[in-house]
Amino acid sequence: MSREEFEAAAAAVAAVLGSSRTKDLAGVLARGRGMEHALLAVQDPRASEAIREVYASVRRERIPYPEAAAYLRGFVAGLAGQPEEAHVSTVWSGPATPGVPVRPTARVLAEVVGRAERELLAMTYSARPYEPLAVALRAAIARGVDVHVVVETKAGAAGLLGGPEPAEAFAAVPGVRLWHWDPERRDHRQARQHAKLAVADRHVLLLGSANLTESGVRRNLEAGVLVTGGTAPQRAAEHIRELQRRGVLRPLYP
Repeated sequence: MSREEFEAAAAAVAAVLGSSRTKDLAGVLARGRGMEHALLAVQDPRASEAIREVYASVRRERIPYPEAAAYLRGFVAGLAGQPEEAHVSTVWSGPATPGVPVRPTARVLAEVVGRAERELLAMTYSARPYEPLAVALRAAIARGVDVHVVVETKAGAAGLLGGPEPAEAFAAVPGVRLWHWDPERRDHRQARQHAKLAVADRHVLLLGSANLTESGVRRNLEAGVLVTGGTAPQRAAEHIRELQRRGVLRPLYP
């Protein structure tokens, strides 16, 4: 296999993964890790064949892993050009005020889920069945989006969460991958999984105080920010993925 074919394989995997996750793959190669580790680290079923082709071309052409990693990073940098400017807006749940335009959390959350084409990562402390969110998640899964939701558990909350397990809010959405912060990996007994966010394709980040409940996104007085572009969505997604890779976040139902 010629070097040109390796370059074509690199271009193909970048087209599927996007710039941020192509850098993740480059990091795996730079650490000298093999294909199975790369598939686990990237966790995108649609990119599996492209990743296998990269490793096949590296093996056949006897390209050192660090050289392949450097090429991938250089390829992404060449495509990226100038850093993308981030756009930040505020998001609110609860009562509106005359004359002050605000974007409602429920609408923005549906938009974020609807914009995901490859990956959707979300985190919440509490969760309750909320049909508009379930509809949006089912549509995302139907179009091939890899959906991961991190929830707190009643055991992890140590009595502070009433009612059913938050994970049960997603029972009507087959295909959602549920995760939790393993209590055994917490440094303090009183630590809680309290993050509330959603990030689509490492490009759009909704971050705020609202849980994934109807009360949180519609009725309560909650505030947040929507970040489109820039590095914040990428870094949020990368942090979640790294917590998963390290086993700090673990599948709720292995």
